[in-house]
Amino acid sequence: MVEEKRFAVLIDADNVSAKYIKYILDEISNYGVATYKRIYGDWTKSTSNSWKDVLLENSVTPVQQYSYTVGKNATDSAMIIDAMDILYSGNVEGFCIVSSDSDFTKLSSRLRESGMLVVGMGEKKTPKPFIAACNQFKYLDVLAETEKKTMEMEEVRKLPLISETVVKDPQEKEIDAETTAVEKDEKVTQNADTLEIVKNMTDINVIKSAIIKMMNEIDAEDQSMNMGELGSRLVKRYPDFDVRNYGDTKLSKFLRKFDFLEIKAKGKEGTSMWVSLKPDGEQQIVEKPLATRKRRKRNYKRNKK
Repeated sequence: MVEEKRFAVLIDADNVSAKYIKYILDEISNYGVATYKRIYGDWTKSTSNSWKDVLLENSVTPVQQYSYTVGKNATDSAMIIDAMDILYSGNVEGFCIVSSDSDFTKLSSRLRESGMLVVGMGEKKTPKPFIAACNQFKYLDVLAETEKKTMEMEEVRKLPLISETVVKDPQEKEIDAETTAVEKDEKVTQNADTLEIVKNMTDINVIKSAIIKMMNEIDAEDQSMNMGELGSRLVKRYPDFDVRNYGDTKLSKFLRKFDFLEIKAKGKEGTSMWVSLKPDGEQQIVEKPLATRKRRKRNYKRNKK
């Protein structure tokens, strides 16, 4: 049995909403066990009341930190000091830093230098330097939206099928038209929010270019790569890479969006998935240099005469 990594989950209550607590703990459970669960803030302020209800339910330890002066965030300093104490204790193999503040960029870099796996979590407003300093970064907005969509799909599956045709009167039709208009407005708003998230994360065209480059650098004869390894390489290159950011639930579904890739099953009973470039794409890459060589040869003969 593979031993799970132990994580220290440190949450900045000043920069993260209490509604994300479930998504934070659920997501970190995919990486290991949360042995430390601490949240930092000034609990004498009314703005921290939303957190008080969920801390006991999730066994998160609150750490009181007063604001000594106006405009200075003392919570960040307390988190950094505790993180270094936990690092030197040797009781964990990873850290989960939950904040949308760039002040934790140096801390994340220092933890990585010590061989720690650093998973960052924050909202779409999180600055790029903090994202780049983590091994992996998860957008809390996307995690919440994915969970919401999953719940909606489950509710739809539970609904009974209606086979009878119902005739509606004109008044009901008008109500339905108004409802449809409201739903359209909600969809537009959701799409606008999604676009705002996209602006702050790695563009899909950048991911596409990276995949092509990695596939062309393979030494294997069939130029194929294990799907899991490809996903791992993308995460190492782009810490915020997560297929859920692009509307997919699985890596295989995400990769099938690219028409230049071919996905095949290998191994016993086809359990292993491998990715390779389609032959058409390989021919285009090879044909251009050949055409150039031929033109150069003809020019050389002409000069010789």
